[in-house]
Amino acid sequence: MKAFLKGFVYAFRGVLYGILSERNMRFHVSLLGFMIFFLTRYDFFEVSKTQFAILMLTSGVVLAAEYINTAVERAVDLAAKGERSELARTAKDTAAGAVLITAVFAVAVGILILFQPAAFHALFAYYAASPVKIIVFALAFILALLFIFVPPSRYLKNFRR
Repeated sequence: MKAFLKGFVYAFRGVLYGILSERNMRFHVSLLGFMIFFLTRYDFFEVSKTQFAILMLTSGVVLAAEYINTAVERAVDLAAKGERSELARTAKDTAAGAVLITAVFAVAVGILILFQPAAFHALFAYYAASPVKIIVFALAFILALLFIFVPPSRYLKNFRR
């Protein structure tokens, strides 16, 4: 039982490592956070439980692909020992391509489900009616950009083995 629970600790450490070390992971997590917030907080969008589940599933696939890409990159770097190799480059590029494919299809799914012009108009009107809400949204957006583009390298030292 102890080994089973320890597996969750290792997995959680891997999740944190991915978020702290990978800018693209922080990008995906930020977009997912905004999407979940807007879909659960407001009633502007008409999204069924099935559609919401499909959005969560496609988002989960993108996040999983990003973690697999990170694992492939680290394993290839370890195996290549700093030497340039066509096989290493191909492995890393292919793993990154897998992330790109999942992200493109997730965006397509999102557009198919969330392209509701009336909902966007209502959401815009809701925010336009309150300058405080615009400021709060702008601050959240700025914080998300900082989270994405400012590398939290000072935290990484605690997650390296």
